[in-house]
Amino acid sequence: MRGTTVGAISETASVSDEGTETADVSRETDPPAAAGDDAVAESDKAADALANVTVRDDAVPETDEDTPLARAVAEDARKREALVGRELPRPAETRILTVANQKGGVGKTTTAVNIAAALAQGGATVLVIDLDPQGNASTALGIEHHSEVPSIYDVLVDGDPLSTVVQPCPDIEGLFCAPATIDLAGAEIELVSLVARETRLKKAITAYTQELAEQGSTLDYVFIDCPPSLGLLTVNAFVAAGEVFIPIQCEYYALEGLSQLLRNIELIRDHLNPALHVSTILLTMYDGRTRLSAQVADEVRSHFAEQTLKATVPRSVRISEAPSHGQTVMTYDPNSSGALSYLEAASEMAALGAEKSEDRS
Repeated sequence: MRGTTVGAISETASVSDEGTETADVSRETDPPAAAGDDAVAESDKAADALANVTVRDDAVPETDEDTPLARAVAEDARKREALVGRELPRPAETRILTVANQKGGVGKTTTAVNIAAALAQGGATVLVIDLDPQGNASTALGIEHHSEVPSIYDVLVDGDPLSTVVQPCPDIEGLFCAPATIDLAGAEIELVSLVARETRLKKAITAYTQELAEQGSTLDYVFIDCPPSLGLLTVNAFVAAGEVFIPIQCEYYALEGLSQLLRNIELIRDHLNPALHVSTILLTMYDGRTRLSAQVADEVRSHFAEQTLKATVPRSVRISEAPSHGQTVMTYDPNSSGALSYLEAASEMAALGAEKSEDRS
């Protein structure tokens, strides 16, 4: 449109005067030059604008440890370098721990199998006794536990030797499991009429450790995974153990469950097992982004400073995925944050146990 108008003006000017025609020709060729000048001007403006842009310091995450992700990666790298492949101190005598909490869903079974696996990877000989009728610990360790398999039910109800039901874990050397089957669900009722019903597991473990000693071997740790209740199965676990290992989920309800559990431990100590005591507390499902997790952790540490481990276990998808593959997270994804956290907790627990043994000696 603009080119047509300019052409019309130049034709009119050429009739009147030749000089004017020359001027109009130059006027006709001026617009392209002007367009070029405009383009240069726009590019200059863009360059000036780009030169004047200032990038905010907080717009781009830095690669140091100032961001939560960088801190998490650096922490995992530190744990990996310090802990992986390290041989852990072994106790002077067999430590029997009941992993218990009145509240369900706090990570009892997950903690029992992963701490046991981490200790076994560190050179210890570990037995996990699955005392929960659901048999989740057996599943996580890759142990068959259908109804035809000899199980801890046969030991408690029929009096079979523990050695007849113990199976080695296929993935980790030095880790063994006494599996649970669905038959164990009826053991609560069947035990009621039996003599010395509260001490049957204790006698079985004592006989098994003596049998191993005669063969020249020993157990370093026994972990008893309990159901979330205080029936005869849990009472048997408390009577058999010298220590209680309590996983605590970093939520408010877990604190209520802890207070109930401690009252029950007092009852067991008063009437059945004076040596029973809470030796280890591990904070699980810890989320450092929430105030609630920090508050629960502070509350637990303020009341149980000596028993609470410094290590915490975060929420981790890898930890949840591992049992579906018949593995602990220690073998399923040993470099994950969950595996490294359990390895750190096991290392701390082993070191504290060794220190206490030296103090007693």
